[in-house]
Amino acid sequence: MAILNILHFPDPRLRNKAQVVKSFDDNLRKLAADMLETMYQAPGVGLASTQVNDLRRLVVIDVSESHDDPLCLVNPEILEKHGEHKMEEGCLSVPGVYEPVTRATDIKVRAQNLEGETIEFEADDLLAVCIQHELDHLDGKLFIDNLSNLKRQRIRKKLEKEERQAQPEPIGQAL
Repeated sequence: MAILNILHFPDPRLRNKAQVVKSFDDNLRKLAADMLETMYQAPGVGLASTQVNDLRRLVVIDVSESHDDPLCLVNPEILEKHGEHKMEEGCLSVPGVYEPVTRATDIKVRAQNLEGETIEFEADDLLAVCIQHELDHLDGKLFIDNLSNLKRQRIRKKLEKEERQAQPEPIGQAL
């Protein structure tokens, strides 16, 4: 397994839309395993393939406290949404930013597992929020898109400044 590079906002690749998975092979299973390892190390509770610059419709999630209940959803879709509540969200692609977002409280999901078998289930609470958040990523949407333009611009400037400050100082002069 390998730790993958997580793209950070405002990287334009985060706006790419993932494509339907048609091949359920070892390559897909390796991507899922690498994404889980990356998510656990980050640490996070969910990761979409587009966040690691892969355009297959795949998300990995584990909301368990013991990090031993991974969920891999291929070609996921939300069939039903009920209720709504506001919960503070963060994102591995928008590090250090946490903002309240309104999402459905209960959802019904259809997806395929890593073998290509169709599964359907209902989710609520943190799992429902996480699934909605990760499916947004597959469609090129970030949780900060739910915020005002002003707040989004402040976040962008803050992250760009942090990125510049993290860059090493050049040594010597260019000729």
